[in-house]
Amino acid sequence: MKTTFSIKIKTWLLALLLLCTGFTTLSSQEQVPRNYIAFKASETLDIDGKADDASWQKAPWSQDYIDIEGKLIPDYRTRMKMLWDNEYLYVFAEMEEPHVWATLKQRDTVIFYNNDFEIFIDPDGDTHNYYEYEMNAHNTLWDLFLTKPYRNHGKVVDSWDIQGVKSAVSIDGTLNDSSDTDKGWTVEIAIPWKVITEASSNGQVPENDFWRINFSRVNWKFDLTDGRYSRKKDDNGKFMPEYNWVWSPQGVINMHEPEHWGYVYFSSEEAGGKANFTIPKDDYIKWHLYSLYRGVLQGKKDAEKLVEMPKTILDKTIKPNLDKHRFGYNIWVKSPFTGKILTIKEDGEFRSVDK
Repeated sequence: MKTTFSIKIKTWLLALLLLCTGFTTLSSQEQVPRNYIAFKASETLDIDGKADDASWQKAPWSQDYIDIEGKLIPDYRTRMKMLWDNEYLYVFAEMEEPHVWATLKQRDTVIFYNNDFEIFIDPDGDTHNYYEYEMNAHNTLWDLFLTKPYRNHGKVVDSWDIQGVKSAVSIDGTLNDSSDTDKGWTVEIAIPWKVITEASSNGQVPENDFWRINFSRVNWKFDLTDGRYSRKKDDNGKFMPEYNWVWSPQGVINMHEPEHWGYVYFSSEEAGGKANFTIPKDDYIKWHLYSLYRGVLQGKKDAEKLVEMPKTILDKTIKPNLDKHRFGYNIWVKSPFTGKILTIKEDGEFRSVDK
């Protein structure tokens, strides 16, 4: 009798706790990702790192970057713009930096050991088969393809290259000169669609559609030895942790949780247009399913019980399901908005299918 009563009390307390702790709202790791409308370029862009072209002048700036967990304002401002045409996806970023330095000059080295600028692209928004691109102030590139996030033990294809990518850096100051104070550096990048549509479901340029994309800037404290910059070490000789400043906050110090990435909508209107974009309602459910999935994956206490607890999202109540099978499990729910079945498999892949 004591055991049965205890179980009932624990179950009741768990339900009460969920209802009293923002159960119907988004948690810190489920905050609404940022979104951006990328307009179409009206002319051929000159990739020189300066964004003097007319279309760039009309393209809107993103919000300023924020600390990766979404809690702190960075020391230095970072913001970006995007454009596209039938051949390329274009990115321009502006980074304040009083000491512009870089040491790595060989492609596909670990670029984030320098201060860098990074792009992450998931065409289908299923968290699998996505691209990572990094560059430093030397315009040295590191590009790779990931079949799954690290949490799911996927393959990292480091030998993969974005064939035909064009990039340039412009420095407002002097590179690797510790005797002066710089204002910052800018990067301009043209990524061929024919390469990055390879991992999309339809292989098409996403005109009037969206992709999941995020941007990161890694910034290190530095040491100076004989006027040369290097990553700063602590008193024990270990490298001090880097700063991670991002466009759309992750809620966690990990860029490889693609479910948090932002939404970029590619409007058919030219730069200066007035297109609007609204995140699909099903994606609010998707964020919740991923919060449940992370709990199960990490073996958190009561994670499996939490999966099937009701959740109110945009005034609709859903009750997800956890189905176990011989090879793993699925977390799924039927959307009250579209009628589609939204599913996350045990390896983290998201699927949205008609009933």
